[in-house]
Amino acid sequence: MDLWLIWLIIAAVLAVAEIFTLTAALGMLSAAAVITAGSAAVGLPAPFQFLVFAAVSTVTLLFVRPIALRHVLQPQSARFGVDALVGKTANVVSEVTGVGGRVRIDGEEWTARAYDETLVIPAGKTVDVIEISGATAIVYPRD
Repeated sequence: MDLWLIWLIIAAVLAVAEIFTLTAALGMLSAAAVITAGSAAVGLPAPFQFLVFAAVSTVTLLFVRPIALRHVLQPQSARFGVDALVGKTANVVSEVTGVGGRVRIDGEEWTARAYDETLVIPAGKTVDVIEISGATAIVYPRD
């Protein structure tokens, strides 16, 4: 069996293992094995193939992996839809209780309920949006 084919098999095994571990380390080793398969296909002797594998593995693990992980683990920069309304302030349009009421959030009227069901929030008061449940804003008075 040719050495380049062995390197490709190693690359495939590492790629499959990466799918199960999700660490990015095995994926980098898989890429190094693919590059080494190319050097083997060109006719590079086996000792130099191991040197290529070691060099590419080292470079990818030390430099590429941290950059990739930084991009993957980055928090979501913007919230969209109703998630963007959580944490905003709202003005009470009609009295809000644990059962219902109306608030204005960024110029739009929403049905609302008090976070604490025993609260009665009068019209004109400023509240914080705690969460959105369906089309209802769950609010708490700002004191």
